[in-house]
Amino acid sequence: MTTTTQAPIIRSADEGEKRWFYGGALLTWKASSTETNGAFSLWEASMVRGKVTPLHTHPADETMYMLEGEILMHMDGQEYRVAAGGLAFAPRGVPHAFMVLSDVARLITIQTPGSCDAFYHGASEPASADGSGPVDFDRIYASATKNGGIEILGPPPFAQP
Repeated sequence: MTTTTQAPIIRSADEGEKRWFYGGALLTWKASSTETNGAFSLWEASMVRGKVTPLHTHPADETMYMLEGEILMHMDGQEYRVAAGGLAFAPRGVPHAFMVLSDVARLITIQTPGSCDAFYHGASEPASADGSGPVDFDRIYASATKNGGIEILGPPPFAQP
């Protein structure tokens, strides 16, 4: 029998802390870095067409598995379309950004080690707030500066539709 001081995590499909990340993303935390003792963070993102991220890097490896829809992933200077069933892996330190191409997109994100939760919390609002407005890049930059880890390299690298 294995013993550990780490508590198990069991969540149903509708459970987890929900936060609005401005620009059209609802993030549902399924496992936080605190809950996994820093091993990883895992959340589901539900997003709308046009949602973009700035060009950035972080100290965690980031894996994104597409459940629904399509994104345009800018990774290390190149662009790739990633649709449902596809995967994008951004190794730590590699510049990347994405833009939602479909009306709706859902993906699972895993960051290992789980080191960037404070950034996402600082750049978002509890889901009871309206997060449907434009991306507040000033808030994103402020959270990156305050919480460390995420380095914002510039604006989204995509031509505007």
